[in-house]
Amino acid sequence: MKQKVEEKIIAPKEIIIGEANAKVLLVEYGDYESPETAKANEVVQQLLEEFEGKIGYTFRHFPQTKIHQRSFKAAEAAIGAAQEGKFWEMHNLLFKRLRNLGTTSLKGYAREVGVTSKHFLDDLMNSKYGWYVREDQSEGVQAGVKDLPAFFINGIRFEGKPTFHNLSAAIGTALRSRKKIKQAA
Repeated sequence: MKQKVEEKIIAPKEIIIGEANAKVLLVEYGDYESPETAKANEVVQQLLEEFEGKIGYTFRHFPQTKIHQRSFKAAEAAIGAAQEGKFWEMHNLLFKRLRNLGTTSLKGYAREVGVTSKHFLDDLMNSKYGWYVREDQSEGVQAGVKDLPAFFINGIRFEGKPTFHNLSAAIGTALRSRKKIKQAA
């Protein structure tokens, strides 16, 4: 008799780009249909380059489903891609295609970034990763997230416009600080 193996799902908070054990962890809550979050994603790319080896970054899902009906499924698709190590590729592609996030498109994007699972569409249709999106949303609400994008640096809410200049100044201050990293919001 074949024994069923418990599948380990990689949750969004476990997906860190940059230096995982860095002194500074940048956490962003965002929505794949939000033009402001897409713009902030470009800033994050610059920050990761500027502070290479010095910071870690993680994206947490906060779909604003009242105004962005497709953002929740897009977040699930990103988590699905993460199961094959393709989160960041999918993440960046979703922002480039934020106006076209229907389920069929999401399946095509997954293929485009190299996801090979034959179950990707079924997982998406059955909301296999929906709980993880809801968990991100819940933690965002607890952390006081209302407007997007919302950034936290070492667990402290970043206030201000998320421009490269403003965020890099805040990261620079955190790097000079003697405090050790707190767990992300």
